Amino acid sequence: MTLLLPLEHAFLLRALVGGSLVAVLCAIVGTWVVIRGMAFLGEALAHGMLPGVALATVTGAPVLLGGAASAVAMTIGIGALRRRGRLAYDTSIGLLFVAMLAVGVIVISHSGSFATDATAILFGDVLAISAEDLAVLAVATAIGLALAVVAHRALVAVAVDARVARVTGVRPAWAEATLTGLVTLAVVASYQAVGSLLVVGMLLAPAVAARPWVRGIAAAMALAAAIGIAAVTAGLALSWHLGTAAGASIAASAIAAAALSALLRSLFVPRRSATAVPAPL
Repeated sequence: MTLLLPLEHAFLLRALVGGSLVAVLCAIVGTWVVIRGMAFLGEALAHGMLPGVALATVTGAPVLLGGAASAVAMTIGIGALRRRGRLAYDTSIGLLFVAMLAVGVIVISHSGSFATDATAILFGDVLAISAEDLAVLAVATAIGLALAVVAHRALVAVAVDARVARVTGVRPAWAEATLTGLVTLAVVASYQAVGSLLVVGMLLAPAVAARPWVRGIAAAMALAAAIGIAAVTAGLALSWHLGTAAGASIAASAIAAAALSALLRSLFVPRRSATAVPAPL
């Protein structure tokens, strides 16, 4: 690794540690996103936090707080549209997705450094991660892991059959809210590393790459985390040696891992149902 990535540079070491924390958090959440087929929600939240991040960037406020507030507002809005507007889930997400993206771009366009702000927001700046950012990422990862452990039984029950979950005493609404909260946490925490445009790649690609090779959910999360960390390392090495954008290189490495996994699966793994839920180990 030292030959590929000169870790004597402090900013590269912080980028590697921060990116690895993002990989672990995204692996925990992304495994459930893949199982539940919630990729569109993750994509929408990644763009839904744009107005808050833009306002925070322009005013000098903490960007994570701005992004979190915006993502939470979007989640509440989706629920309100479904209940009062009687719209389908994907329709509600689609409407708010476009609205929040438009508001975010409008806010950024009033900034004197539109191009710089937009680039940082959309594609991240993992090389600018500070010690304080690492502490925030560590806390976010710990919270995500704790929530996933506490809600594991409920999430498994709802994934298998929501009606059966009710009979066993599990409240599907609570499980759904917890999963939405996990997605929001992962998207907001990962924003600085890979940006709002590429965060879904880290959320989905390692989980997709890991899923064919293990059966248990915990094992899938662990393998996805390892693949994510490898993608972060490879992406930073590519960025360093080829002069490419670090966030995009990391996301591209994760997608490449998913593509390689799919290729190897087609060669070595027997076909099985795409909707099968891994054993809840």
